[in-house]
Amino acid sequence: MFTGIINNLGKIAEISETKLTVATDADFVDELDAGASVAIDGICLTVVDRDKNSFAVDVMPETVNRTNLKYLKKNDPVNLEMPAMPESFLAGHIVLGHVDAIARLESMADDGNSRTLNFSIPETLSKYIVEKGSIAINGVSLTVIEAGDNHFTVGIIPHTWAATMFHTFKTGDFANIEVDVLAKYVERLSKKYIS
Repeated sequence: MFTGIINNLGKIAEISETKLTVATDADFVDELDAGASVAIDGICLTVVDRDKNSFAVDVMPETVNRTNLKYLKKNDPVNLEMPAMPESFLAGHIVLGHVDAIARLESMADDGNSRTLNFSIPETLSKYIVEKGSIAINGVSLTVIEAGDNHFTVGIIPHTWAATMFHTFKTGDFANIEVDVLAKYVERLSKKYIS
């Protein structure tokens, strides 16, 4: 489990269909051991190897097909997050690192001291996204401003813009989306018991 509060960035050092290596600062890598979970752009992956300034994870076809990994290249920045601990301050929301789909950044607009980002999504995902609800974009916990049938918007404050890979976003880029897991459980329970 993660919180969606990003305190570390990394860069893609190597990427293939089966393995991903991320370069980052030594302090972050020191906290990782083989078998540990780590979120890379909101994808929960398992560490298989590390050295002083990088770590590697295995990736499987389902992960590549469902996430933005297929669009990443060497030196692209990625958001990194360690799993939550019992003593973690849960400042974001419950993020599992299980990406539901990818969304396309359709537009960005300055809005006072922030930026408003508009993403298009598969229509099947829209039922889980509500105005003022939580959503994770590339692992970052954000609040939905507007929710439509095939799009949603979020606002990014200056700190989040600078501290995450968001500052490299361009219109047309793809991002990992994880909807609030509670919405999926409510849907499942209501279908099973309220039919």
